[in-house]
Amino acid sequence: METYTNNGIQVEVNAEGYLKDMKQWTPELAREMAREENIELTDKHFEVLNWLRTKQQEGVPLSIRKVGNSGLVDIKQFYQLFPGGPLKISSKLAGIPKPASCI
Repeated sequence: METYTNNGIQVEVNAEGYLKDMKQWTPELAREMAREENIELTDKHFEVLNWLRTKQQEGVPLSIRKVGNSGLVDIKQFYQLFPGGPLKISSKLAGIPKPASCI
């Protein structure tokens, strides 16, 4: 079992660092994980993260294109918010499993 500790609270993560239980997600945990990715989360980041969490709960398969068509950000903005793998990083910070479209 892998764990991630934030403010003394341990959460279970898989080998790639994704939460095993998205119910353990908190905004504070997202901020801490984002710091490790050299990202400082803004309100726009949280809009995207919350949208991803909602779509995950609805069972919608996620892709970069779907985020770009969400009306929240376009694809270029998505890459600016989460450089180096926007869907992979944003999913991890949102506390959801890595989307199948991510390698």
